[in-house]
Amino acid sequence: MVQKAKILLVDDRPENLLALEAILSALDQTLVRASSGEEALKALLTDDFAVILLDVQMPGMDGFETAAHIKRRERTRDIPIIFLTAINHGPHHTFRGYAAGAVDYISKPFDPWVLRAKVSVFVELYMKNCQLREQAALLRLQLEGGGGKAAAGGDAKEPAGLLAELSARLAAVEEQAEALSKQLDDESADAAAVATAAHLERKLTGLRRALDALEPGAGGGAASLPSPN
Repeated sequence: MVQKAKILLVDDRPENLLALEAILSALDQTLVRASSGEEALKALLTDDFAVILLDVQMPGMDGFETAAHIKRRERTRDIPIIFLTAINHGPHHTFRGYAAGAVDYISKPFDPWVLRAKVSVFVELYMKNCQLREQAALLRLQLEGGGGKAAAGGDAKEPAGLLAELSARLAAVEEQAEALSKQLDDESADAAAVATAAHLERKLTGLRRALDALEPGAGGGAASLPSPN
């Protein structure tokens, strides 16, 4: 079963959070509320999120300060942030949002379809990256302990059979990543989304090379695996 991605919604006004939930419910992902910057940072300590929708104007810690804290943490610095604001102060205000680490900056009232489409792109990228991490973990398990289980008479799969299964799973992820990249090109998507997709494809290429090196007769030995992050 594919686990749902988590989307963090940060706004001090309950009616705005309710509106965001109504817009994004069609994505069928897990929506997590935070009514302040402090509450958002607390949620980020324990959960992984595909994308953060962050209101700029909040009492106490505003959106810019919250984003700065998020980007300073190693665990959370790569999570995409979409700023939402009810006031358009012009290019300087928008630039400040991008400087704080946002991948997009949307003024209210916004088009629900556009917002949903932008969020769905980052959810898809997150899910593909999760699949990549799972494939890398399975391969590491085989390299580090699978052989020992087989030698001890356990029920671990034969190396050739496991490699074939991993190769098939990786091929499915590669196909989905390629389709997503084509979709981003066709829709002239945000530069941040395109860059994230390219990063994912590079990781997939590295994992494919590692698998190929483990094939019988390849002579690659215990190939080193690419980092999935």
